[in-house]
Order: sequence, then C-alpha cells, then structure tokens
Amino acid sequence: MVSSATGTWPVFGSLQEYRKGWVRPDVIAGLTVWAVLVPEALAYATIAGVPPVVGLYAAIPALVLYAAVGSSRHLVVGPMSATAALSAAIVAPLAGADGGKYAALTAVLAIATGIVGLLAGLLRLGFIASFISEPVLKGFIVGLALTIIIGQVPALFGVEKEHGNFFEQAWGVITHLGDIDWGTLVVGVLSLVVVLGFKRWLPLVPGSLLAVLLGIAAVAVFGLDGRGVDIVGHIDSGLPSVGLPGGVGFDDYIDLLGPAVGVLLIGFAEGLGAAKTYAAKEGYEVDANRELLGLGAANLGSGLCSGMVVNGSLSKTAVNGGAGAKSQVSGLVVAVLTVVTLLFLTGLFEKLPEATLAAVVIAAVIELVDISALRRLYGVWTERLGSIYGYAARADFTAALAAMVGVLLFDTLPGLVIGIGVSMLLLLYRASRPHVAALAKEGSLWVDAERHPDLPTTPHVVVVRVESGLFFANADHVKDRIEALCADDTRVVVLDAETSPFVDVSAAQMLVQLRDVLARRGIELRVARDIGQFRDTIRRSGSDATPVGLYPTVREALGEPDRRSEDS
Repeated sequence: MVSSATGTWPVFGSLQEYRKGWVRPDVIAGLTVWAVLVPEALAYATIAGVPPVVGLYAAIPALVLYAAVGSSRHLVVGPMSATAALSAAIVAPLAGADGGKYAALTAVLAIATGIVGLLAGLLRLGFIASFISEPVLKGFIVGLALTIIIGQVPALFGVEKEHGNFFEQAWGVITHLGDIDWGTLVVGVLSLVVVLGFKRWLPLVPGSLLAVLLGIAAVAVFGLDGRGVDIVGHIDSGLPSVGLPGGVGFDDYIDLLGPAVGVLLIGFAEGLGAAKTYAAKEGYEVDANRELLGLGAANLGSGLCSGMVVNGSLSKTAVNGGAGAKSQVSGLVVAVLTVVTLLFLTGLFEKLPEATLAAVVIAAVIELVDISALRRLYGVWTERLGSIYGYAARADFTAALAAMVGVLLFDTLPGLVIGIGVSMLLLLYRASRPHVAALAKEGSLWVDAERHPDLPTTPHVVVVRVESGLFFANADHVKDRIEALCADDTRVVVLDAETSPFVDVSAAQMLVQLRDVLARRGIELRVARDIGQFRDTIRRSGSDATPVGLYPTVREALGEPDRRSEDS
C-alpha cells in the first residue's frame, strides 16, 4: 500500500475485485496491444536517437510498474512520439557525438522524470496538468507531429538527413530530392500504404506489425540490404541490465532534473487525458495524483533498465479498450510478450528496413496532425467577441498556433513554454478588459441592451453589469467604461454585481473613486445584487467612511417597490 494524505493507495489497484470472466478479454487485448507496441516501440526509440531495442527495454518495466501504482484500468504506458522527441531534443546537445553517453543520458532523463513524477505524486500536485490548456496541447502536438514526420522523410526516401528545426529539415529534404534511393522509397511507400490501409479499412488487424513482417520478408527474399536499402542491423537479444547507467556523473542527474519537469508535464497531460477518456466510458474514476505516481514509477523503472522516457498512450489505450480489456492484466500480458520478444525474436527484427520503420512512425503520428481541430478553434469567434477583445477574441486558436509555430521554429520545450506563455498573456489581457454591458429591462429581467436594441432604456438611469470579477487588472478599464456609458442627463448608475463574483481591495477603491467622479457630474452610483465575496470585501475594505450604496435588487436600487422574485 502507498500512503497518502487521505489514506492509502492500493498496489495493483485495478486488479482488486478481479473477475474470472475478465481473463479471456484481458489476454486477447494484451496480444492485440503487443502486436502494435513492438514495432512502435522500436520506431519511437529511433525518434529518441537510441538503438531500437531501447524501446522494448523501456516498455517492460513501464507496463508492470504502472499497473502496480497507476489508477487506470486501461491506460497503456510505454515509449511515445512526443516524449521521445523531447528526449532527443534534451539529450542531443549534452551528449554530442558520443553514442554511449547519448544512450546513458537518455536513461538518466527517464530516471530524472521518474523522480520528479514520484515527488509530484507524493506532494499531490496532480492539478499541474490544468496549466496546459487543451488548445496549447493541441498546437504543441500538431507541431511535434509535423517535426517528427519531416524527420522521418529522409529515411523513407533514402536521403541524407539535415538537422535543425522543421523548416531547415524540410529544406534539406527538398535539396536532396535528386539523391533519392528508389528501392528505399518503394519499400517505404508500400509500408506506409499497408499501415494506413489496414488502419483505415481493417483496424482490427495490426497493420504496423504486418508492415514490419512484410518488410523483413522482402529483405530476406530479394536481398534488399545488398541493394542499398538500409536495415536496422544488429539488435542485442536478452533482457536489459538493471541499475544506474554507467559513464555519467551526479551532475548529469542534476542537469536533467529541470528538463525532466517539461517531459513529465507533456507525458502526464497526454496520459491523463487518455486515462480519463476510458474511465468515463467504463464508469470509474482515475486519481491524478496516482497517475503521477504511476508515471513516475514507470519512468524510474525504464531508466534503471536502460530504457527511455515513457508515458501513457492514447492510441494504444484505444486499441486496448477496443479489444475488450477489463484491467491492467492486459498490460501485464503485453509485458510478458515483450520479454519473449527480447529473448527469442530480436534476430527477426534485425532485417527490418529503416524505411519501414520510418513508415510506422509516420503512420503513428500523422493522425495527430489535427488541422480540423485548429480550424474549429479559429471558428470560435463572433463580431461581438471581436469588438470586445480585438485580436484576443481568438485566444484559444492564437495559443494553439503559438505552441505549434514555437515547436516548428524553436524545438519542443521552447514551443511548449511559448504556447503556455501566450495562453496566460491572452487570459490576463481578456481578464483586464471585461465586457461592461449597459442593460435594458425586458419584463422582469435586465438584459444586454446591445443584444436587444428594440427595448427602451430607462430615462436618466444607466444599469450596467461587468461580466467578470473586479480586481486590480481590470479596475481602471471598468471605471472608464462606466463613465463613458453615462450621458449628460444621467442621474443614477446602478451596477448589477450578480455577474461579478468577487472584488479585491483595488477594485473596491475604484468603486469609491467612481462614486466620487460621478457625484461631481450629479450622478449617484448604486450597487445591486452584491453576492458573497463581493459584499464582504466592499463592506470590510475600509476604503471610505461612507461606503457605496448597496441594494439587494436592481428594483430597490432604482427606488421601485420590492418584488425580488421578479428580479432574479
């Protein structure tokens, strides 16, 4: 049992109350996921810049330890494209051309990510995922997917790969088009057709595994490796050694703790989304803090087994759930089958064409280039929103675009930081410029006069509402807007505070200043329907000996008979 602030977290919690009837669907699901995981784990290891077998090394402890600690019954944890690309971006500058140190630092990054995840889970920091908005994550994933795809195109074409950002790599592909190895291209394109075709028309058949087997068979039958088609080459058989990576020092662990936070954020956000999706379908709950612990344990185990960073996979979780998995027994089955693969089947994958591996990667991430989602974000706009917020009216689309362009231009972690930063700035900008609506009366209700231009306004009276809480960042804007709404014949301004759930001391001072400014123009300021925190702050701010007039309803603020039931 794992202790928590509120009790205990059970080890292998998804296996509690396990039923005999779940064995068959769990085993079938495990076999299905294994057929997808093996070729993708090999491919994702190449994205991380390490030998393909490292992906299998990572999968085994990740699957077992997540099953022991995590809260989802369906989540499949293993190497993934996003965190693999992040790993490569972090490790490459530190390792340089030293391949041995590169592999060691890749394992160290997994250990550092594991430590950060375990600490975050024990400190109950599961709320951190909320700081990455869905649009930012969407833009980040699109940019990352495009970067991964362009990085695999040289292997698909059999040309030299250029380094740099997305645009530099794309230009490198264009300039080397004359060097295409046509045999490699044929193998790569046919492999891509097989994977995408089976995914489209026969999704129950593991197209990735089929393409891998066909590629291996083609090399064996036609001797393609002797005709210029690059193959994976030697893969060490047997299980990985367990322990801390050699050839690195304590300083390397310290240096990678900071980047590990970014890796954890991305992995946690993606994995938690997948876990919640299938928990909702099956009617159970996932615990964000246990998910952090599960992700931390999986990464720690992976790093100690010469692996790479891992996280929850939406695509493989979908395969797992679609195949009928009931618990993490399916993940344990995948782990056992991966052990069998390492012990007896690595020789088979040595003849795998690099172009086929590139096709598996491209097919796995191409569905993440969700342009339609970006179009939907762009479509969240109206003329009214544009008139209120200007360019910030499309805040979600702008944040997604910033994250995507940041990844394409500056790499993965900078892109994520840019996306989060732009999202926060736009949030603050919109919060600082809330809509201040002049109201008109429709029956017993007060509604936005701009939306109902046919309604008459009350002579000499302006009733307004602020569609936001009142605080230091928007106090001056609200004051200016209310003053602007007052005409020469206005005698009373009523602020309907029902849509302002809170007010801080700065905004309370602003209301007193506004009262005084309006009073010099012969206008009285009254506040109606002040609720909860708003009322408490106004009355206790100590901002003035004569507070702003407070009324329970707009009707009473206007001096009309009390009919509160009509003023709701």
